[in-house]
Amino acid sequence: MNVPVREIWDADNHLYEPPDAYTRHLPKNYQNAVKWIQVDGQTKLMIKGRLTDTIPNPTYEVVASPGAWADYFRGVNPDGKSLRELANPIACPDSFRRAQERLELLDEQRIQACVMFPTTGGMLEERMTDDIELAHAVVHAYNEWLHEEWSFDYQGRIFATPVITLPDVDRAVAELDWCVERGARAVLVNPRPVATVSGHTTSMGQRYFDPFWARVQHHGVPVLMHACDSGYDRYSRDWEGGGGEYLPFKPNAFRTIVYEDARSILDTCAALVAHGVFSRHPGVRIGVVENGGNWVPRLLELFDRVYRKMPAEFAEHPVAQFKRHVWVNPFHEEDMSGLIDLIGADRVMFGSDYPHPEGLAEPAELTPEIAALSDPVIDRVMGANLRELLTVVPGGR
Repeated sequence: MNVPVREIWDADNHLYEPPDAYTRHLPKNYQNAVKWIQVDGQTKLMIKGRLTDTIPNPTYEVVASPGAWADYFRGVNPDGKSLRELANPIACPDSFRRAQERLELLDEQRIQACVMFPTTGGMLEERMTDDIELAHAVVHAYNEWLHEEWSFDYQGRIFATPVITLPDVDRAVAELDWCVERGARAVLVNPRPVATVSGHTTSMGQRYFDPFWARVQHHGVPVLMHACDSGYDRYSRDWEGGGGEYLPFKPNAFRTIVYEDARSILDTCAALVAHGVFSRHPGVRIGVVENGGNWVPRLLELFDRVYRKMPAEFAEHPVAQFKRHVWVNPFHEEDMSGLIDLIGADRVMFGSDYPHPEGLAEPAELTPEIAALSDPVIDRVMGANLRELLTVVPGGR
């Protein structure tokens, strides 16, 4: 199907990190904290002496084909095949690793621009909640590598997202400044509770983090929140026991139900509103990526129900705040028109998740859910909304 939009701006692309992405610039005193080891002939990632299998193949020399799991995530798997059986593995192309080759691929795909997220990056923070210093050091090391290899704004078409971790708010502000000074058009903050020096976690909406949100508003860049290992696997363990780590590619019906419920992003957005971030910092803009959109109606209904019980706890109706400050990229198989009816056509973004297997193999081919929309709405969803979100607005106004 030909695409009726002037420009396609893809909110969800990924790179596959090489083994030195998080260690090339890591200070020597942290070198032993992030290591690569051999286990039964396979290269594995070890963090603080703990082996991680969350990503079974963290070197990405061989990867699943783009879109190989798309039908599975649409609920079409009549033979009950595992993700491994459906993967159709290929050698990792240069276009998944390097900026210039990716730009050439974008031309072939008829994509004008994209936001580029890490792949391994979404699981690291959970493994360093007990070492805040290490977390900040690893994040900065990655950001240095990312800027060196991809830049944060490659020819105005590939916008790689540096990561900000929040536990030490002063370091978070300094990291944000460093990234923006080098051209970042958006930054990535994982939607999860924030670790503290006390060993407990807290909401990123607490006033302690106001210096960060004030600085975000000052710079006028959006904060993107991509799906990650949020630590919510602890709730699966509450019901099923065990102490293992999050293993997204190992079949587990109960854990999948917990994650399909999208609690981490729902709770994060609830906290941003309920803890007053948007009231205190009205210029802050949030882009939610690869968390789906089915959680949005539940959250808006909760907002409305709680507001009717205790309106004095909110500076304004929380639904209005959410609709003004949050952009959402739904999964490609979800009800696009229903989400648009809820939050407006100017707050819904297209994202292909390319080249991940659960994404789209051909991002420019309209899914049935998008093709059913009117041409002006398709134009907004497929391009204009992300383009506007990535426009730097000094002072956040």
